[in-house]
Amino acid sequence: MVHAGSRITLEALKNKKIQNHLIEEIRKKTTALEKEKWNIEHTWIKAHAGYYGNELADKLSKEAARNSDTCYNKIPKREVEHQEREKIIEKWQQEWDSTTKGSVTKEFFPNIKDRLKMKINLTHNFTAIGSRENKIIPTPIKGNRVLRMPLRQR
Repeated sequence: MVHAGSRITLEALKNKKIQNHLIEEIRKKTTALEKEKWNIEHTWIKAHAGYYGNELADKLSKEAARNSDTCYNKIPKREVEHQEREKIIEKWQQEWDSTTKGSVTKEFFPNIKDRLKMKINLTHNFTAIGSRENKIIPTPIKGNRVLRMPLRQR
């Protein structure tokens, strides 16, 4: 039986979507022990209530926090993914702003971040059917109609 004074930790262990480094380490150790036929059960106990093992764990964690040699610098995977996505979108926006191509598309989607938030199914309804002689291009279909927008004069 593994006793914990943190309900948040116990809830995180149950939630497979949470992939915090320390939570993952606890899951790995639990799985390894279960493979060796240990019966592991996580339970909550009231913190700072005089339980010997819990008081010892508190004492050791305080010592580790005071020890300058101890460093915990793990960044959650989700945070790294979020930061990298933001960098990519920022670079994409810079390239989008500096290119001379896609001027009509830019009128509809000037901001990459806003465009990515939209749910647009790119289908045959988004193809360039239309007449250059009439200087019109189709835009997304609404209902049964194709909305048209005049091309700019060159």
